[in-house]
Amino acid sequence: MLTRRDTLRILGAAGLAAPVLTACGDGSSPPAPDPAGMRLVSAEVARSAGSPAAVPGVVAAMGSFTGDLWPLLGRADRNLALSPYSIAAALAMTVNGAAAGTRSQMLDVLHIGSLASYNGGIGALTRAIEGLAGPVELEDGTSDRIALDSANQLFGDGSTTWGRAFLTVLAKEYGAGMRTVDFRHAAEEARTLVNAWTAERTHDRIPMILPAGVVDEATRLVLVNALYVKAPWLSPFDKQSTRSGPFHRADGTTVTVDLMHSGADGSAVWVPGTHFVGARLPYAGNTLAMTVALPDGGHESAALVEMLTRLTHRGDPGGVEISMPRWTFRTPTDLKAPLQQLGMTDAFTDAADFRPMSPTDPLQVSDVLHDAFVAVDEDGTEAAAATAVVMGESSARLTDHTLVLDRPFLFVIHDTAHGTPLFVGRVADPS
Repeated sequence: MLTRRDTLRILGAAGLAAPVLTACGDGSSPPAPDPAGMRLVSAEVARSAGSPAAVPGVVAAMGSFTGDLWPLLGRADRNLALSPYSIAAALAMTVNGAAAGTRSQMLDVLHIGSLASYNGGIGALTRAIEGLAGPVELEDGTSDRIALDSANQLFGDGSTTWGRAFLTVLAKEYGAGMRTVDFRHAAEEARTLVNAWTAERTHDRIPMILPAGVVDEATRLVLVNALYVKAPWLSPFDKQSTRSGPFHRADGTTVTVDLMHSGADGSAVWVPGTHFVGARLPYAGNTLAMTVALPDGGHESAALVEMLTRLTHRGDPGGVEISMPRWTFRTPTDLKAPLQQLGMTDAFTDAADFRPMSPTDPLQVSDVLHDAFVAVDEDGTEAAAATAVVMGESSARLTDHTLVLDRPFLFVIHDTAHGTPLFVGRVADPS
């Protein structure tokens, strides 16, 4: 019978500065030095280039999973941000260590048909997304830089036996190695090391992914995915045009906020839907974008699902005038109960089967934690999750569409090639 001492803690996270080398022969830079008390254990395999042909299926699966998860994430009058990419990556790493019914349930919840195909697709997708980082040119001819980094990391108890095939596939397809810690005898020190590692790689935007009490002597493994994005708008908002205005909360109250304004001669495109009106604002380089949308009353979930299927649609390039608040918030989310509601039940109980992960220690999932930070202003977006703005001189044009985001609205930060939902969220109160 599985006891408390045999539990496995698994945490999804996002927000990271520099990938950690965990597979050999991939041409990357050497591993970053380990913090005191951690040893890097890596399977001796080359990092795979992944399977580009499988990327569309991975993105579609992430979108379907997000649509299922969204309505289970608490009150609709609260700010919310999460990284579907980060959550899916952390859970996909975990399912590679699952067997029998535990595996089947996790695959169903994640909308994964073939795990081998998904592994290859997410490997290729991660390489493509990381390749978007670098110098970019703004519409006014000046240059800036996009920061976009991701990484996967395992923190495992040093005295536990881990499955070789499990470590091999995570090193090959996810670039993830294992840093050993002593959960059995020094759980608090291990928690501090994990938090310090994550904070560094999220530029301190996620200062503590593991709250006090989450890990103890029963913990054997923490799986972390980290994602960090900082990108300037292709057409920055003119700071001189920002002025105070009303924002109407869902409960009928009104708060005064700073509203940014872009003219119709900017780079935004109109993206209408059945249950929303919205616009897409490209970041410099046109490889990343933010789609924002005002959902129809009572149709927020349907609006988000539709948005996620239209992230690569061209939209209407006619003149779009946008009024949008600045916002900055960080929202930690406990995903255990929502995942159980979706059907991932065995993983959290004595029925869990994670023998491919550890052939000697019976393991189960005790927690799945997510934390996301998003800040938006006239210049651009910064977003992190330890599971993302440019007014240039151009010719004036008539306004074909106006979008005033003065009530709760949705946003998705995504790449433009695949429509990968890197971050999604709800701005319910930007004050």
